[in-house]
Amino acid sequence: MSESVLADVRGPVATITLNRPQARNALTTEMKEQLLAALNRAGADSGIRAVILTGAGGAFCAGQDLREHADNLSAGEALDTVRAHYNPIVTTIMTMPKPVLAAVRGSAAGAGAALAFACDFRIAARNTSLLMAFARVGLGADSGASWTLQRLAGLPRAAELLMLADPVGAEQALAAGLVTAVVDDDDLEAATFALARRLAEGPTAAYAAIKEALIFSSTHGLADSLENEARLQTVLGHTDDHRTATASFLQKQQPAFHGR
Repeated sequence: MSESVLADVRGPVATITLNRPQARNALTTEMKEQLLAALNRAGADSGIRAVILTGAGGAFCAGQDLREHADNLSAGEALDTVRAHYNPIVTTIMTMPKPVLAAVRGSAAGAGAALAFACDFRIAARNTSLLMAFARVGLGADSGASWTLQRLAGLPRAAELLMLADPVGAEQALAAGLVTAVVDDDDLEAATFALARRLAEGPTAAYAAIKEALIFSSTHGLADSLENEARLQTVLGHTDDHRTATASFLQKQQPAFHGR
């Protein structure tokens, strides 16, 4: 794997790190391709039951590398990257059949912030600054921000964040529902790993069904959503985790989930 994207596995938790700290982890084509590959590997590995996405150094991700973008503008292919790279990355994060957590510190701007919004949980260091930077360079939203942002913060707040493009600090982000929790800067890694470990020890198949049901219900009516829930519960009813948890409840014991 390229050194611009690192992957580390500790037990059932995989950590994927954007590793261009000298550029605030701005995303080049190579990084986007390597990130997608790392996500796909983590998603396909049954031994990995939770994934952390983070950035090296003092920033999470500054979004698109604008130096590379300027070169692509000259070549007439600058925005091909949305369909070719960002859309598959966001889709992979949001549909991965296991929890994905973002550990965010420092700057998370543009597509970088949107990657965090695509994750199931976002743990932010107190020095975090989120910025929907697209309008600052004359662009609309991409990387799923038009979909995720309004679901996290509501439509009026999403419009404000995208159009005014003002930075949002960690506490503001927490109050707006953009992040799950705010921790001291030095505690970010430990706090995120502790939550990832907790999730990795949970019912992975159930988490996958919850993610699928939430996305489905966000774009379907009540009747279709009820039927989809019934379909998913039928599948989950045959899992070892469900049977074990039911037996443990009757025996007044804590269940041990194995993700199957």
